[in-house]
This record gives sequence, structure tokens and C-alpha cells, in this order.
Amino acid sequence: MKFGKTIKLFLIDGDPNGRMSCELSNWTGKAYKIPRINIKECTDRGDLANTGIYFLLGKNEEGVDQVYIGEAENILKRLSQHLTQKDFWNEVIVFISKDENLNKAHIKYLENRLYEIAKITNRYILENTIIPTKSSISESDRAEMEEFLENVKILVNTLGHKIFEEKREFKNKPKQEVFILNAPRGANAQGEPTSEGFLVFKGSKIATSTVASFPPSMNKLRQSLIDKALIVPNGDTLELMDDYIFGSPSTAAAIVMGRSANGLIEWKLPNGQTLKGVESEEAPLIL
Repeated sequence: MKFGKTIKLFLIDGDPNGRMSCELSNWTGKAYKIPRINIKECTDRGDLANTGIYFLLGKNEEGVDQVYIGEAENILKRLSQHLTQKDFWNEVIVFISKDENLNKAHIKYLENRLYEIAKITNRYILENTIIPTKSSISESDRAEMEEFLENVKILVNTLGHKIFEEKREFKNKPKQEVFILNAPRGANAQGEPTSEGFLVFKGSKIATSTVASFPPSMNKLRQSLIDKALIVPNGDTLELMDDYIFGSPSTAAAIVMGRSANGLIEWKLPNGQTLKGVESEEAPLIL
């Protein structure tokens, strides 16, 4: 039987935009979320001098999320160094062990694993210039660190960052439940609605050209995806090189088709039912 976890949040200074601690029930780990401007105040948190892992978080000039994943035997000392060495970040999330049971080998293992997961999910730009080295630990320690890692993922998401969350919310969804869109100029895409917008799957074919009336805002987005090599030529077609979440079904449809589109109508299940039809179905009454 799977039980839920209780998350406890505490505003250290009584400010929702300030320092925050976060814990999970029945777990020896602990998280801190700290704005960059509050780092120097953290000398009052003795446990931040312990061994742990951390995530420096910020955005680039285009508003794209960035993260640096690191480890340290004295977290506060390392963060103080980053104040002068790295300028992209505006907040940090730190993880330590309340029973001080994390050693150097443990945090090196966690740093490597978290880096690899972040690389696969590909949501944030990774600011690490060197791939973290994965330490060799015992089988029992590995199992313990994997559990620690899963709790880290839960709390990082709870604290507002989807660094480790897969874009596809429904794994191995049957083909009959995947929305498709076929249109002129080579458009042939698959996707699904998610809690963040509309996800178009990697490998989807994008229209090779756009119509004259294509809105400038859509054209700018399309070009930015081309510039970032997320849409690339593949033979006589254009192909989406990674799962991509658009803000709405209509934006997704417009980029795929190269023209303005109502995504609620254009995206259809294999049986022909539109996204609008699926979303407007009356939910079953639960008695």
C-alpha cells in the first residue's frame, strides 16, 4: 500500500518571499529555500554548515530557467563563495540531513544522479561546466541515497521548480488516447494536454512553411525554436527534436501548422474526437 507524505513548510522570517525550510514526514532530510539576498543572514542556521547538496536557480535574459547543481561539505561557506563567483542565480534550494548522516561520497553520488536526471528532463539550462563525478558507494548506501533523491525531487517540485519532472505526465499512454494533428506542408504531430499547457511530442513533423497571415508573435516563437535547434530540417520536413510544452493547444497547433489555429478543434484523438469534445464531456457522477 502506498501512503502519502506530509510536507511541512516553515517561514523562517515570517515572509513568504524570504527564507523557508521544508521537511517531509518520516524523513531525516531537510530543505531550505533561500533568496540570494538573504544568504548572509543564514549564519543563524547552524545546520547550513553541514554537508549537503544545493541548486542555484535563476533565469537568463530570455526568461529561460537555469540551474547549477552542486555539493559541499559546508553549504553556507560554498554559497558565500558563489555570491562572488556566479551571478545568474537569485535563489538556492539546499538539502542536508538532520542526523548529519550524509558524507562526501553520498553527496557526490546525489550530485551526479540529479545532474543526469536534469539533463534527461531537459527543462532547465544546466550551468554546470563539468559533469559531476559519480562516487562509488555500497549497495545499501545506494538504496538509501535513491530514497533521499526521490524526496529531493518531491520537495524541489513543491518549492516551485520542475527541474526533475518529466514533461509527459502520462507515461506509456495508449495510442488511442494521444492527440494527433495532420495538416498541409508536412505537418504531422502528436501530443497531449498537461497541467502546464499542451505538450507536443518529440519527433512530430512541423509545417515546412507558414502562411502570409501567420501572426508575428507565432512567427517569432517558431523562429526561436528553430534558432535553438528544437525544430530542425530532416530531409524534406521539419522535425521537433524534443518534447515541448506550449502555453495552449492553439499555440501548439499554430506552430505545427504554420497558421492560426483553434487547438481545441485541430487536436483530435484517432477516433476523430476533438480536444474540445473530450474536455466538454460531462464528468461521471460519483455517489
